[in-house]
Amino acid sequence: MECEPWMNLFLLAILCPLITGAPSSISCPDENLSISGGSFSFSKDGSIVRYNCSEGYYPAIRIRHCIRGKWNPLPKRKQPECKKITCPDPRGFKNGEVYPYQRQYFVNDTTHYSCNSGYDFRGSGTRVCQANGKWSGGTPVCGRNSDHCPDPGIPAGSTRTGHMFNIDDKVTYRCENKLTLIGSKERVCQENGQWSGTEPQCYADFTYDSPEEASEGFSSSLKSNLAVSQQYEGTDQYGKRIRVGNGGKLDIYIALDVSDSIDEEDFEKAKGVIKTLIEKISYYEVSPNYEILIFATDVARIVSMRDFKSGQKNNLLEILKRLKDYEYNSKGDRTGTNIAQAYKSILESMQIEQMRNKEEFKKTQHIVIMFSDGQANMGGNPRKWVDQIKDLVKQNTPSEEEENLDLYVFGMGDDVNSEDINDLKTDRGNEKFFFKLKNLDDLQETFDGMIDEGTSVTLCGLYRDYDDGTDSHKRHQYPWLAKISVTRNSGQISNCVGSLVTSSFILTAAHCFRFGDTPDRITVDLGSDIKGIKVKDYIPHPSYDVAAKQNMGIPEYYEFDVALIQLENPVIMDLALRPICIPCTKETSGALRLSDREGTCRKHRELQTDTVCQKYCMCISYMTHPSYFFHPRPLSSSNLRQSHKRWRTRSERRNLQSTT
Repeated sequence: MECEPWMNLFLLAILCPLITGAPSSISCPDENLSISGGSFSFSKDGSIVRYNCSEGYYPAIRIRHCIRGKWNPLPKRKQPECKKITCPDPRGFKNGEVYPYQRQYFVNDTTHYSCNSGYDFRGSGTRVCQANGKWSGGTPVCGRNSDHCPDPGIPAGSTRTGHMFNIDDKVTYRCENKLTLIGSKERVCQENGQWSGTEPQCYADFTYDSPEEASEGFSSSLKSNLAVSQQYEGTDQYGKRIRVGNGGKLDIYIALDVSDSIDEEDFEKAKGVIKTLIEKISYYEVSPNYEILIFATDVARIVSMRDFKSGQKNNLLEILKRLKDYEYNSKGDRTGTNIAQAYKSILESMQIEQMRNKEEFKKTQHIVIMFSDGQANMGGNPRKWVDQIKDLVKQNTPSEEEENLDLYVFGMGDDVNSEDINDLKTDRGNEKFFFKLKNLDDLQETFDGMIDEGTSVTLCGLYRDYDDGTDSHKRHQYPWLAKISVTRNSGQISNCVGSLVTSSFILTAAHCFRFGDTPDRITVDLGSDIKGIKVKDYIPHPSYDVAAKQNMGIPEYYEFDVALIQLENPVIMDLALRPICIPCTKETSGALRLSDREGTCRKHRELQTDTVCQKYCMCISYMTHPSYFFHPRPLSSSNLRQSHKRWRTRSERRNLQSTT
């Protein structure tokens, strides 16, 4: 029997959503959804219910999904409740005593540790159960220090197999009571006296890393790949480059999950997180190459590694603009979570880079940063693609360790499968590569605190582009500004201004000084809190001569009217005290968000009068660039003294001529 046309349309209306995978319009009942001691909220489309409890508690059911008109899991006759957060059991502590000894440990409970006679203690002697379900401090250990490797300890909530700690000895860990092991399940004692892999931790479903903890762990690991300039010339106060050597490159791949559990508001937050991360990395001396991917079922590249390196899209400001312009609806209706496809795309890009230049690939440090808020529900297990990435990098490095590869994973929210994600990260040393955070707000806070750009010594120019009218923020607008006071023989004080160019040198005008001025009569003020700084020397430009063209009818000639002031002691940079940007330096490229390829002297010259340069750094003009100042002689102590001596000789000659 032939169907009527209206019947065909009716059948299509029912079958099409089932065939295409579009979300069903069938809603779920809103009865029996409450939770004892907490609250719940719906997603915008009503398909998800999330439960919340007050601090120190967690919901027995964290989330429900509406599937075919029914909630999963189904509401039961007994109302769900908010339960007290507990910390993993610390009573596996060996060769010593933990007290108080109790069955469960709740938020704010405190434990104390001590060793039996003949054992040495290390770690935290007192630990507090925190609101995120983790113990404060480090794992306490009582060891004899008689083996090749130190006793690796037994983290709270775990059991350990293996008690021999000599070369090639292994220890294995597992977590108890439905806890998930994060870190290395097996560790091996190595010839260098260190254990392979990462110390394990046991996470409950409600366990999260705090933003402070994630920020510290991620930035301390990342700093091993990024050069940090020193606060003082000639010192090593803030560490040094560890893995990216001379001629080395840094390739960073960033992948952002925007599957169906991400709404439009969270999507904008997620883009903001990536923006913050890129800006923070730009504060370091190394200028990385980038590939940025946004994925759900399919993968969209904001920029590919090949395009970035070829110069087509390698301006960081342009990349951030492209990221900002990528709209929520651009991901389309295919909103599954295909983590495997994201890693496969990264592998393909790496393979292209390896084929393009094998030698350069060997010298490159590869960093992959994955952001995901859920479980992979399509595309298969991403582990096989991660393993291929590891193999590709290992094949091109002589070391057995994954020294040239860092795989970070940030899991956000209630749907994170910690056990699966634990297999997608790097295990090396005691660095941390997996972070589980409550939400995108915590992730943003993590990166906000990752690098204190207020004290980052690689930066020049402005800390922030704002002014709220207060004196301190007015100082932030001109953090390089110096006031110079010169006391004359008559007792009169003459004032000039200058610009801080390093922690020890100030650039100013040569006409600020006269014959007879000595360093002990010069002081420098750098804001209201730093006054009366003593001066070691002042060095006018060797070619400065105000009377050089008087025979041509020019009474005063101010070419080369520049001078350097050397401070007796270097100053410490902070929010309101930074050097002005100097063209042809990495610091200026960082302030202008320029990559290594684009951060050239020519580009700096082009941007010198541009609003971008004025906004971020206020570059010193090329006429006052120190390389021009003493060109072609290098900036050395002997050259400074010789130039100063010649200037004083000319000054003395002019002074004698004027008196006779």
